[in-house]
Amino acid sequence: MRLTTSSRRTAARLTAYAAVAAIVLAGAGPSAAQPESGHTTYGDHRCGSRADWKHPNADKHNTRRVRGPIDSSNVADLEVAWTVPIKAPTDRWPGSYATNPVVVDGVMYSQDLDSNVYAIDVRTGQEIWTVMMGSYTNGPNGVAVADGRVFGATLTEVFALDARTGRELWRRKITRNANEGIDMAPGVNNDTVYIATVPSLLRGGYGAGAVGVIWAINARTGAPRWTWDSVPRDLWGHPEINSGGGAWYPPSFDERGDLYLAIANPGPFLGTEEYPWGSSRPGANLYTNSIVKLDGRTGRLIWYRQELPHDIYDWDLQNSPILTTVGGRRVVLTSGKAGFVYLYDRKTGKRLWKTPVGRHNGHDDDNLLAMAGRFDELPDFPVKVYPGVLGGVPAPGAIDRDTVYVAVNDLAATWTSQLPPPIFPAFSDGSGAVVALDLATGRARWTFALDQSPYGGTTISNDLVFTTTFDGKIHAINTRNGRPVWQAQLPGSTNSPVVISGDTLLAASGWPQSADERAEIVAYRLPGKRGGNGCH
Repeated sequence: MRLTTSSRRTAARLTAYAAVAAIVLAGAGPSAAQPESGHTTYGDHRCGSRADWKHPNADKHNTRRVRGPIDSSNVADLEVAWTVPIKAPTDRWPGSYATNPVVVDGVMYSQDLDSNVYAIDVRTGQEIWTVMMGSYTNGPNGVAVADGRVFGATLTEVFALDARTGRELWRRKITRNANEGIDMAPGVNNDTVYIATVPSLLRGGYGAGAVGVIWAINARTGAPRWTWDSVPRDLWGHPEINSGGGAWYPPSFDERGDLYLAIANPGPFLGTEEYPWGSSRPGANLYTNSIVKLDGRTGRLIWYRQELPHDIYDWDLQNSPILTTVGGRRVVLTSGKAGFVYLYDRKTGKRLWKTPVGRHNGHDDDNLLAMAGRFDELPDFPVKVYPGVLGGVPAPGAIDRDTVYVAVNDLAATWTSQLPPPIFPAFSDGSGAVVALDLATGRARWTFALDQSPYGGTTISNDLVFTTTFDGKIHAINTRNGRPVWQAQLPGSTNSPVVISGDTLLAASGWPQSADERAEIVAYRLPGKRGGNGCH
């Protein structure tokens, strides 16, 4: 079945500068969470359960870990089972596809950067239905599935579709002005859809007056339950200049139904000629670049931790928080474009450790100098900054029982004035690494160097951690020692992640860089009958 809505095309060059690291998406340590259904607990797929990827980051704890049959003993046997073309245009920033699909009851549900929604049979690659939305966003986009409904968003509206037919069930506009947009996959819990607006990068950059708002919406009717402003409506005194907040990736949910979100950066960045170094937004700019815990029923703020007050380099703390336990203590972990990974006590928000990853070249505290008005101590232009606005940890990490794995992008930005765009090297000149950190201490266990930039985050299946690099390669690395085990070449460049469901690995080449490359979703599968419930 094919449903069509009116087509809208927008493009803005700033998308390339500020959003690529946040458009690429997105498993589990032991937790005290209660079972979701059947034999499946958050992040722990027991024998007898399907190893489906049921949520945007695998489970409600955002662990990006599954336990299917794919492991280091058989990953080299993976074969291409099918390919499906991506329908969105490829000739714009940042390509046609950057999302993380979900797999429920043998059907893959996904969304491209035109907001088109796909339902595809995972075994055959047959298209069951496609809903053509024609609403371009910079992404990452994505859908969530619960109770027979598919939830997602266009640039301005949240919607629900019937999972079997693609028929639209409801739709609600949540943006307030022309400078706000939506570009994330929602989270769904307790019959509620959680999603956020952000300053839209497609409407002239971080346009004035754009406030990131967190919405809780009734999953059955589309009626709002509550909203929470992630930044004040007066935007620190200058709403005619400033903007900020919102979220790029889905929240995580604990056993009480409370949610954890990573809040995006303030704008403008660096500043303006009249108000350099963010001086139009004096102070810390709460709650940007913070992790927040909200009551899932009311939206009440329980605690927050701001890691980068008065951000000037577009260093979002954007990645989905991950819930797990360490030594019996319930904790939450996140990371972002500033190039740090953080662990907190889940009850109090107390930071337990902070670890730098990737390349830093001495600008980590420039935001504090700017907040204090010490402009004479800030760098002269041009200034080369690591991490660049596309660097640090651009997409969600993954955890197993005692380790977190993050994909780090080492790509500088050279700023020549207060205003974007900065100067970048060619994307193909970037490099990076997958870094494994001990969950208890934050210390590095190993580092696996990558020749190109990783924009796809990390995914875990048994003793393997997967990532993708911009040149279209899929990498499988042994979680115990950091050694490469397997590599595959997609039909084009990629800025999207790996998803695993049972015996099938799903990836996409969504950003072709030449006429020889193709925009496709690709399914790799173990040969024979090694699939099933994921039990060895």
